[in-house]
Amino acid sequence: MLDDVYRAGFVCFVGRPNAGKSTLTNAIIGQKIAITSSKPQTTRHVIRGIVHRDNAQLVLVDTPGLHRPRTLLGERLNDLVREVWSETDVIGVCFPADEPVGRGDRFISSELAELKATVIAVVTKVDLVDPATLTKHLLAVSELYDFAEIVPVSAVSGHQVQTLVDVLINHLPESPQLYPDDMLTDEPEQVLIAELIREAALEGVRDELPHSIAVLVEEMMVEGNVTKIYADLYVERDSQKSIVIGTRGVRLKDVGTRARAEIEQLIGARVYLDLHVRVAKEWQRDPRQLRKLGF
Repeated sequence: MLDDVYRAGFVCFVGRPNAGKSTLTNAIIGQKIAITSSKPQTTRHVIRGIVHRDNAQLVLVDTPGLHRPRTLLGERLNDLVREVWSETDVIGVCFPADEPVGRGDRFISSELAELKATVIAVVTKVDLVDPATLTKHLLAVSELYDFAEIVPVSAVSGHQVQTLVDVLINHLPESPQLYPDDMLTDEPEQVLIAELIREAALEGVRDELPHSIAVLVEEMMVEGNVTKIYADLYVERDSQKSIVIGTRGVRLKDVGTRARAEIEQLIGARVYLDLHVRVAKEWQRDPRQLRKLGF
């Protein structure tokens, strides 16, 4: 840190889908709280991660990607993004170094003009390109908007991640501490667990599925040294249900195995995980179902 003032505030990363926002959030927090997936539109909940420094507290807010909406869920996600933006002190716009600046990037940059937040450009995935390509990319990004700073990083290799944290902190307001010292996220555990199950369910399924899976943890209880978790995966059609379950239940079993390992890491205890797949017809367009599933 460059000064001896205590700073605290909210930061969010934005960018088109798959710009590396969640991976960067996880790299900064140092543990897995935001789900990452190669499918666009995977982040749905606002998950905060908290970075504690001696003289600063950086609260990271993870938002869904902003996109042109096609369903009621899509519209709600976009409203959520704009709401988060309006309450944030610093916004980091992520541009993947391995893809040229495109229409999506211009759309997002045009949305930033009205905001009071300090806006920083973060060029992600720099480990995937050579120096010449990176230089050209940094130049293209600088022409999009009058960014306060431009920071190239790689969340995967860790290159410049701490530099980015310093830059973000320097743009935070002077403020007392916002959260207790030992807090890493303010998300309820059940929401994080549901997200981990959903991440496991998204792995390797066909492209029509990602938006159609929602997970609800129905019950959690501790018996002896085992935490029992009962969760329902919701899809929109019977055909999707059979994709998630797989032949003779093999896929669902695999989802359970993967999710259980991640959940055990998260809560530091042995887990018994019971998963059921249910059909909630057209839930993305039904306000009542959306409310039930937490949107």
